[in-house]
Amino acid sequence: MMSKSYTNLLDLASGNFPIMGRERKRLPRVMTVAGVISELDDDNANSVSSDVPSSIVQDRIIIVANQLPVKAKRRPDNKGWSFSWDEDSLLLQLKDGLPEEMEVLYVGSLNVEVDSNEQDDVSQLLLDRFKCVPAFLPADILTKFYHGFCKQQLWPLFHYMLPFSANHGGRFDRTLWEAYVAANKIFSQRVIEVINPEDDYVWIHDYHLMVLPTFLRRRFNRLRMGFFLHSPFPSSEIYRTLPVREEILKALLNSDLIGFHTFDYARHFLSCCSRMLGLEYQSKRGYIGLDYYGRTVGIKIMPVGIHMGQIHSVLKLADKEWRVEELKQKFEGKTVLLGVDDMDIFKGVNLKLLAMEQMLKQHPKWQGRAVLVQIANPARGRGKDLEETQAEIYASVKRINEKYGQNGYEPIVFIDKPVSLSERVAYYTLAECVVVTAVRDGMNLIPYEYIVCRQGNSASETESESSGPKKSMLVVSEFIGCSPSLSGAIRVNPWNVESTAEAMNEAISMAEPEKQLRHEKHYRYVSTHDVAYWSRSVFQDMERTCKDHFRRRCWGIGLGFGFRVIALDPNFRKLSIDAIVNAYVKSKRRAILLDYDGTVMPQTSINKTPSREVISLINTLCGDVKNTVFVVSGRGRDSLSKWFSPCKKLGIAAEHGYFVRWSADKDWEICGQSSDFGWIQIAEPVMKLYTEATDGSSIETKESALVWHHRDADPGFGSSQAKELLDHLESVLANEPVAAKSGQYIVEVKPQGVSKGLVAEKVFTSMHESGKQADFVLCIGDDRSDEDMFEIIDNALNNGVISSNTSVFACTVGQKPSKAKYYLDDPTDVIMMLEALADASDSPPSSDGEAGSP
Repeated sequence: MMSKSYTNLLDLASGNFPIMGRERKRLPRVMTVAGVISELDDDNANSVSSDVPSSIVQDRIIIVANQLPVKAKRRPDNKGWSFSWDEDSLLLQLKDGLPEEMEVLYVGSLNVEVDSNEQDDVSQLLLDRFKCVPAFLPADILTKFYHGFCKQQLWPLFHYMLPFSANHGGRFDRTLWEAYVAANKIFSQRVIEVINPEDDYVWIHDYHLMVLPTFLRRRFNRLRMGFFLHSPFPSSEIYRTLPVREEILKALLNSDLIGFHTFDYARHFLSCCSRMLGLEYQSKRGYIGLDYYGRTVGIKIMPVGIHMGQIHSVLKLADKEWRVEELKQKFEGKTVLLGVDDMDIFKGVNLKLLAMEQMLKQHPKWQGRAVLVQIANPARGRGKDLEETQAEIYASVKRINEKYGQNGYEPIVFIDKPVSLSERVAYYTLAECVVVTAVRDGMNLIPYEYIVCRQGNSASETESESSGPKKSMLVVSEFIGCSPSLSGAIRVNPWNVESTAEAMNEAISMAEPEKQLRHEKHYRYVSTHDVAYWSRSVFQDMERTCKDHFRRRCWGIGLGFGFRVIALDPNFRKLSIDAIVNAYVKSKRRAILLDYDGTVMPQTSINKTPSREVISLINTLCGDVKNTVFVVSGRGRDSLSKWFSPCKKLGIAAEHGYFVRWSADKDWEICGQSSDFGWIQIAEPVMKLYTEATDGSSIETKESALVWHHRDADPGFGSSQAKELLDHLESVLANEPVAAKSGQYIVEVKPQGVSKGLVAEKVFTSMHESGKQADFVLCIGDDRSDEDMFEIIDNALNNGVISSNTSVFACTVGQKPSKAKYYLDDPTDVIMMLEALADASDSPPSSDGEAGSP
């Protein structure tokens, strides 16, 4: 029995780290009906199944993030704490998009340190009053988790900063990774304490908790769980430099839905899954899904919005009026450009200052008139890089103000302190243009806030103000998440200081009607795509992705971050060797059809010659007079007849059944409808064209078919070229008696009317006509071409070619959608199954003279 305990994280993080603080009293599960639930012990192993009736009558969602949406302050008398909602928190705002009757529970940490002797009381208070469950991280883990792995390694890497040296970016430190795993473990314990796995949804937020899905999935196989990443996801070339890249990818794939702000971020994630894990994605009816061990992991692309109500309420605040008037007087006669950024190395603040300097130099008319107000929110991270950035910014501000400043005029007004939302709104209402020059940013909602503030709040405005034209201008970096949705903004490459300067000049010089049109377009989008729209859309996709959870059979396999849940249709199950041997022994006439590559021979093997063991097994099966055994392969007849020359009674179907031979002493039959191969002269030059253009691809010439292989090509490029080639071949061969099809890393052109299904039909019919109707059928393969055989078996049962009481074992290799009812994991399993059948075969052959083939 495998322990589910994660107290020892050696198998997860490949290293040792200290015990994560003392065991805390666990909270009771939140319930809506009376009852007692014993405390969950993390070490009592078994994954929770769906058989236990729920104690809750309605759906509930548990939102998990690094920080709870509450503010905490020590009371003035220093006795206890006072808590209040953080109205600026996205986690609090997203409730507006969730179903009204849905209960929302929050799990996260507090931004203050709570003494261990107060933690139980604080936990109970937060649960009772706020429905919040705090995760308390020991100080050493917190430092290494947040300021270490999150801020020194993930944050820079996700913003495209490679650790070229110890001073810039920082080297990978395994102790920081271990702390990250330990912190995620603590969060999972807090979720487990309050979860009703049958009824609850779990929605995890951001890069701080990317391995949390594995902890929760390991405990609850059928848990409905989504994850949303609020930062960028880097291209595969950047991400693959992370030493724990597979662990994080596999952990994320234990979610049911993974959300991103933009298509670029989602595309990068999918590319990483393809290149590092060999997974392919499909778009079905507009939804993107990754097939992962029978589970479909949904990919959601939906940019977050702002909370319209909050902005409108701030616009109405009385204290805003005097602040706006004060600012209007201060900047009277000036054109104000505004920047609002965190003090961060990726926000491009210094590039913005240089662009302002360039604009004043190139367009002297703005000297004395244009002012850039730059609000710098306090830094969230720390380190040498940040210190250097701050020093650079201060030096630029000083230099530009000394160079272009005049009496009563400073071109740069730098506000380096926390600024409240109401004060920020006051600046928005004044600014002619907002400039965002981040070199990489997950979303950035500053442009959205600005647009809504410039629209104003007509209820609080005088008649003359409300009837006036609304206008706003934006200069935004093309590297931020909100850029794709702001089509009326002037997009810039912030690294190009000269073009950014010209964009700023264009924005404040543009004709008023043009400014109004752009503003109207933006306001329509921002006002309809708010935070409630975003959370509603994400939650609906989570519901859709999870709708089959309790219908499917699930079980977990794998150690550490290799853990994943296998989810299969109830009718699709692993082939039991005992069951097939039982049926085999009882039967009198057996048809055994075996694919070759990927079935009895691993796809990864360079040497494709069958082993002595395979030859011996097949010979034993052929030696049983009750058996008709066929190898049905796409390979050429020369290779197959040479490899299986010791198997005299074996039937071979080569090139997907174009050539068929019942045994070694029989002649090859041609089963194709046409012997005209003039189409090769058309298809071969097209394939050569793609082979020359695609490194790692090759052409295989068979007697009846041409195959283009791209297994060794770049996965993305090879797949793209295969689609193009298939389309090209279908157009040039439209009038030829051939079919062009794609398969696993191949594109094949073969004569029409040739398929493995027709081979199966031929075998069953022949046995039936000779009075030896099969009462046992084993058909096994791994590829799309083998699905034809599985389909024919159903047809043969329906039309009486195979008896209705026949034991049928249609089996695919690998857990994947298939027309087969059974699966085996890999060729090793197939060989084990064939060994069991060989052991159960009649040996030596009976002396009644029956032949093994019709």
